[in-house]
Amino acid sequence: MPLALQVSLTPALKRDPAPASLAVLDPAGPQACIGGARGQDNLAIPVKPDASTLFGPRGACLMGRQGAFWVSDTGHHRLLGWAQIPAGDAVPADWVIGQPDFSHEGRNAKGAANGATLNVPTGICAVNEGFAVADAWNHRVLIWHRCPTSHNVPADVVLGQADFVAVESNRAAPAASAMSLFWPYGVHWDGAHLWVADSGNRRVLMWRGVPHDNGQAADLVLGQASFECRDENGGGAPNERSMRWPHAITTWGGRLCVTDAGNNRILVWDRPPTDNNASADWVLGQNGFDLVDHNQSLYWPNAASLHMPYGITASGPWCICADTANSRLIAWRSENCRNGGAARALTGQSEFNAKGDNAWRSPTRRSLCWPYGVTACEGIGVIADSGNNRALLWPLALELAS
Repeated sequence: MPLALQVSLTPALKRDPAPASLAVLDPAGPQACIGGARGQDNLAIPVKPDASTLFGPRGACLMGRQGAFWVSDTGHHRLLGWAQIPAGDAVPADWVIGQPDFSHEGRNAKGAANGATLNVPTGICAVNEGFAVADAWNHRVLIWHRCPTSHNVPADVVLGQADFVAVESNRAAPAASAMSLFWPYGVHWDGAHLWVADSGNRRVLMWRGVPHDNGQAADLVLGQASFECRDENGGGAPNERSMRWPHAITTWGGRLCVTDAGNNRILVWDRPPTDNNASADWVLGQNGFDLVDHNQSLYWPNAASLHMPYGITASGPWCICADTANSRLIAWRSENCRNGGAARALTGQSEFNAKGDNAWRSPTRRSLCWPYGVTACEGIGVIADSGNNRALLWPLALELAS
């Protein structure tokens, strides 16, 4: 009887273990968990808006160790603010922006847009004494020059639109421009420049200094040949200048880093570019600029691969990435890290060759499910753990905090 050849199309369940020697976050777990309410048998319960619930948050940040804490509560179309860092779990927020009160939700508060409404807020970052927020589906970035200390304080400046009422992508024009945005996702202030991941236009924009005029034109563009272009990967094959879905930006020891989620990579410039459409110097997540497959064409991840990285931050010599679709955080140290370099630290999975929402288990305080955002401030990691509908305040591991 002839032997039958059996071919399995399912991924191998066995893999070579690749344990991490270092953790990104303190193995003891977070100091505070906001949101993530669960009911009997650890099942998720409907996320009704109140002062301590979150629905798919995409970003969060601290305004210094003793400062305020703000979360982009994306699914509820609002920002929640705490006057001080929450000391424990489920601490109610002090302020809300974007809704008439803590119990309401809806795009632009179910009305017309203005300086205190939101439609899918995503990235948020501290900007001097205030902050900036990517108001993604209003196709704009809102800037507060000082942190609000009451409900529904309107923003001081809007970018991407001529005023606070307009909400059309690229200002309803057929082409992009230096003054327009299309689904901006990430924002980053490096102390001298405001950077915006203009995801729908497949580019990153930069403003020198803090913008003070509504609709102010950007000073520099990366990812496109000009401000008027918005082609995926610049209209050609992926390369050192192109982007597909840029989502987050950080500065890392003088370098500029952009998570290019659609190409499953991080683009790195050795210094912030000063010319439009400048080429990146190297790449993480892939072994070359022309490669784009998630997890480098493999089912299981490894220490050098990425799958839809949405968030990025830096702490000293460490670059920390929210490797979103692998439900993990990984970190590289700057020394000897170049093209396709392997990460050295990991949180969210038991080893580099593992993946899965909450590590394929029920959620715990130390698990992650599609983390979309990560920032670091004075030794504290702030994680938008979107799939678990929560934000985590989690001390960095000692090696990363030092």
